[in-house]
Amino acid sequence: MPMDADFREVRENYIRFVLTDAAPQVANSIRRTLLADVPKMAVHNVEFHLGPIMGEDGTEYESVTPLFDEMIAHRLGLIPLPTYLDEFNFRSECTCKGEGCPSCTVMYSLNKKGPCTVYSGDMEPLGSDKFRVKDEFIPIVKLGQNQAVLVYATAELGSGRQHAKFQAVQAPGYRYYPSLKFNYDKLDVSKFDVNCCPERILEKRDSKIVVTDVEKCTLCKACADAAPKGAVEVKGDDTRFVMQFETDGSLTAAQALSKSLELLEKKSVELLALVSSL
Repeated sequence: MPMDADFREVRENYIRFVLTDAAPQVANSIRRTLLADVPKMAVHNVEFHLGPIMGEDGTEYESVTPLFDEMIAHRLGLIPLPTYLDEFNFRSECTCKGEGCPSCTVMYSLNKKGPCTVYSGDMEPLGSDKFRVKDEFIPIVKLGQNQAVLVYATAELGSGRQHAKFQAVQAPGYRYYPSLKFNYDKLDVSKFDVNCCPERILEKRDSKIVVTDVEKCTLCKACADAAPKGAVEVKGDDTRFVMQFETDGSLTAAQALSKSLELLEKKSVELLALVSSL
């Protein structure tokens, strides 16, 4: 029987769905691919201007900040950048042979003079405006009087296997689909405290316990612990999984999921070819 995915919630940067007729290994493969293999753009090289910087009014600023250059470069690398996977190659696989070109890199400039707080939105793409950072209020550094920063940053494609800054997906996870059963021969509903459930999904209705949203159950078994032994049975279905994840905004959640499945299919075909050659 083929697997089936029933999407419960789809937002630009978040997806939650139920995977049916699957194995734990399949769910975990999707999770690991989302985390480690889905590529995204991130700043990888940063050049800092050294020496005085002249303002438009003739004021001379010192090229210095309260933070070490390495810390600023690290912060720039963690800023989510818009990623267009169909338009870019990995730099190591590009026809430019790693020299850097419009097919594998995007350049940004950062030129700010204090006193002020430098934000991610101050990064100016050298090219199309579609590469402008979407989250414009990520603080980078605070400049004092007569301090300035002039930076040229180069972004390229990478994956989470290389560095965490290339992880487009945050906190991908899955859990077994929950199942709750109540044995009313052992359970006195009038004495059972439905507030024992930390997710607040249990209610008393007509001398019965009703689960209002079973997919919110985390299989913590607090309800089973609060009832007499054998009165409440909590199980997880190892053929159905509730999966969810969010992205940092560099890719939409739908794009990340689609790319992860594409990469999994490619690896499966390659493995099958190797096995067939034995």
